[in-house]
Amino acid sequence: MSSCTVCPRAAGEGLHACPHHAAELRAWLAELPVQAELLAEFVASSASPAQGRRGGGRAHSPAPVDWRVLALLGPGHADAQSPDDDGAPIRPLLGAWAGTIAYTYPAVYRDPHGTAHTAPCEAAHPRHGATITGWCAWLTAYLPYALTHPWVGDLHHQVATLIHRARAITGHHPDRHPYTAAPCPQCRAFGLVTVDGHGILCEACGYTAATQGVDPCPSPSPCLTTPTSPPSPTP
Repeated sequence: MSSCTVCPRAAGEGLHACPHHAAELRAWLAELPVQAELLAEFVASSASPAQGRRGGGRAHSPAPVDWRVLALLGPGHADAQSPDDDGAPIRPLLGAWAGTIAYTYPAVYRDPHGTAHTAPCEAAHPRHGATITGWCAWLTAYLPYALTHPWVGDLHHQVATLIHRARAITGHHPDRHPYTAAPCPQCRAFGLVTVDGHGILCEACGYTAATQGVDPCPSPSPCLTTPTSPPSPTP
């Protein structure tokens, strides 16, 4: 059994994140589109000039938008696994991670002669478009695969940074509710809480009972571009 790359807890066989941090990452991917909508309201309100007094007068200039909002919602470039990209925009960073997963995801294809080959996919294609919502759905679908790689700890760190940056602006945090009906089934302490979007977790030992929704991409193939010819040798 391997250890979690985020904390000292044990991870499942062949996995590199404990159930708690796997569920946390899944919940953050569900929360990011909500945070993005709230951030967009800051941009919309700043773009509309304030009205003057009824009966005439000039409208006031729009309030300046918080540059932190633009830094999160704007275009840009991001490198997955880079320690220097903690200030990257949301959409480019999610897209970069989708590319990282796609480039390592094993795809089986046949060449013109009918011979089967296995090679990494060439690109990721979110069904709902290359938007924050689309990339979050894509990453959620391929999270079970990402959990089998050591770099899932970097993915967890960078998505956590996005969430904390967004929450610092919007002030929106998932509600936590004490769950006192029963002790934790793992450590027997009465430390269970329900967290919106995170399911039930134990604050004492980290036990998680995540509630999972419908897989947004149940079939991997349509979400990836598979190679049409054997990959070129690496020089």
